[in-house]
Amino acid sequence: MHIRRLMTLSALAVGLVLLGVASSVSADDVDGDGVNDGIDACDNTPAGATVDAEGRPLGDIDRDCDTDLDDCALFQQGFTGPQTPVFLATVTVGNPGNADDTYGDGYGGVDYIYNIGKYEVTAAEYAHFLNAVAGVDTYGLYNTSMWSMQYGCKIERFDGSGTEGDPYQYRVTDEWDDRPVNFVSWGDAARFANWLHNGRPKGGQGLATTEDGSYFLDGVMSETELLAITREPDATWVIPSEDEWYKAAYHYNDGVTGNYYNYATSGQVSSNDLIHPDPGNHATYYDSGHTIGGPYFRTVVGAHENSVSPYGTFDQDGNVWEWNEPVVYDVARLLRGGSWSYQRSYLGATSRWGNFGTSESHYAGFRVAEVP
Repeated sequence: MHIRRLMTLSALAVGLVLLGVASSVSADDVDGDGVNDGIDACDNTPAGATVDAEGRPLGDIDRDCDTDLDDCALFQQGFTGPQTPVFLATVTVGNPGNADDTYGDGYGGVDYIYNIGKYEVTAAEYAHFLNAVAGVDTYGLYNTSMWSMQYGCKIERFDGSGTEGDPYQYRVTDEWDDRPVNFVSWGDAARFANWLHNGRPKGGQGLATTEDGSYFLDGVMSETELLAITREPDATWVIPSEDEWYKAAYHYNDGVTGNYYNYATSGQVSSNDLIHPDPGNHATYYDSGHTIGGPYFRTVVGAHENSVSPYGTFDQDGNVWEWNEPVVYDVARLLRGGSWSYQRSYLGATSRWGNFGTSESHYAGFRVAEVP
């Protein structure tokens, strides 16, 4: 029997000190940017790039060793540094026409091929979004708890005056880039999906950026209004439906069968330990203690490298609860997967939660899907 519960819970600033321009190579400065290799955060800076005191290209707000806020494809650009996943990496979920899980109410049957996020949306990816559309944050896509609260994902909003006239810019504290974003509502996730649908444009929050696309929001902010929002017929990037999310997490990936695991690790979750190499069937949750303690609490996405679903997703059980598309209990939106602060009984296929679509909390984030 499925667990049905309704919750009613409601970076470090880096000063840029210009050191010069990458030019010649020395024994202690491989990329010739004027920063000693011992402290150089980006040791393959292209010649001619102006860098800061850490050796990062000037403008590297997302701290991935490039100045391109649209992606983190480091290898394609020839940069090195923190190995941030390619922006919104996805996996393909095939076997169209598979049967529902026969357990409980039955979920997971999907009659089309689609893509889903390999990882939960990270703080760095959400900061890309904020820098694109929240220079003026009309619809509250940023929550100050992201920065100020102990459990926040450490996205900092700072004064961006003089940058295209917008008052705000955003950056992520080092070591938090690849951990899942939190303090995001269902409405925030829908606006993120619209931005992806529209081609990741830069500009104010309007119909061409966040307010139309996969979901017609047009300024909707209240709980009642959000409950009425549904997926548009021509939607591309979306918050996953329950069937889309469930199939990617638990289906055996063995054709059109109704075979499903109980957990999204292709087996039984056995431990919350973070071990390298990962022995498999591990996840980030609470079990007589956190997987990792403060200040992070949440692991880097994909940290349990051998605890992967049959379709190749990571962390669908644990790390953060993830928004799903459906309305549940007539008053809330669905959350699945458990989190770093909940015990193992809240992980897995049998656990469904609901929360208000306006709620922004430390335990919830999301991943996205791309549908035909």
